[in-house]
Amino acid sequence: MPDDRRRFRFGMTSTRHLLKLVIGLAIGAVFFYLAVRGIHIDQALAALARADYGLVALSAGVMMGAHLLRAWRWRFLLAPVKPLNTCSLFSALMIGYAANSFVPAHLGEFLRAFVIGKKHQIPASAAFGSIVVERIVDVVSLIAVMALVLMVHPFPEWVTTSGVLMLGAALALCALLAACKRFEARTGMLLRALLTPLPERLGRRLEALALNFLRGIVPLKSASHYAATLVLSIAIWVCYAAVYYIGLAAFNLVAVYHLAWYVGLVVLVFTTISVVIPSTPGYVGTFHYLCQVALVMFAVPASEALSFAVIAHLVGVVPVSVVGLVCAHYEGVTIYRTAVASPDL
Repeated sequence: MPDDRRRFRFGMTSTRHLLKLVIGLAIGAVFFYLAVRGIHIDQALAALARADYGLVALSAGVMMGAHLLRAWRWRFLLAPVKPLNTCSLFSALMIGYAANSFVPAHLGEFLRAFVIGKKHQIPASAAFGSIVVERIVDVVSLIAVMALVLMVHPFPEWVTTSGVLMLGAALALCALLAACKRFEARTGMLLRALLTPLPERLGRRLEALALNFLRGIVPLKSASHYAATLVLSIAIWVCYAAVYYIGLAAFNLVAVYHLAWYVGLVVLVFTTISVVIPSTPGYVGTFHYLCQVALVMFAVPASEALSFAVIAHLVGVVPVSVVGLVCAHYEGVTIYRTAVASPDL
């Protein structure tokens, strides 16, 4: 009977995620149509043929370096829960990012919490708490990048509005988490009251998950950890900007269209917003269109901009997927099945 219940729960979860996948595919298809309409195929193919793929490979290497720095930063964020080595965190990070290329709804974030929790005997919900903190840091970093670019180049109003909304959501989440942590006993009482209509066993399970999640939202261990987190955050975003600038140089767009130093930052902002929009696994469509829009702002022809977007997308997805699949094999993780089940932390 328990096995039947598990199979039923997995089947229901799979159905929900199939629905999310279909919706994401529809959204991605709309954005991909917007990207390819009016494109001159011959110009796009010519741009791909002219590209310097040595520089493309270099950009992929810088991207992987940024992910390694991200795993190192995660080590400081997770240290109050349990000290872990960067290698294990990098493996879990790559598995999660690979999952985001294959499954919808950013389930890879749950998966990497599940992987690291199972491997190191810590509650996966507590590990997920550290990932939420990481994402809040990322949003604040993105807003800082936008503020830097705004000093030298204006964004379209919708980009500025998106940034304000993301910052507002991040600050609201910070306030909510701080209040829950400050009044943890009352939070537990409120959770029990809200969960009373549910079966007792399920209610206890959900309460334990929520409290373990809160235990992952903790101050860093020392001032040096805060400093390291700040320095690593800056280094990560510098690497991301460098990835795009190297890519622009690979397509010779910098020289031909006299692109300023901050264009890589503009592309970074646009493509980061594309990742937030619900879409297909791997952000196909949303990434391509918004990357193209960013470059068209600087008089790059849409056909060449789309060629750049295709390669930039592959740089962000292919190496991560390959490394993530290798790590998943090593860790004994089946990405799709585990990712679909992992939200039940």
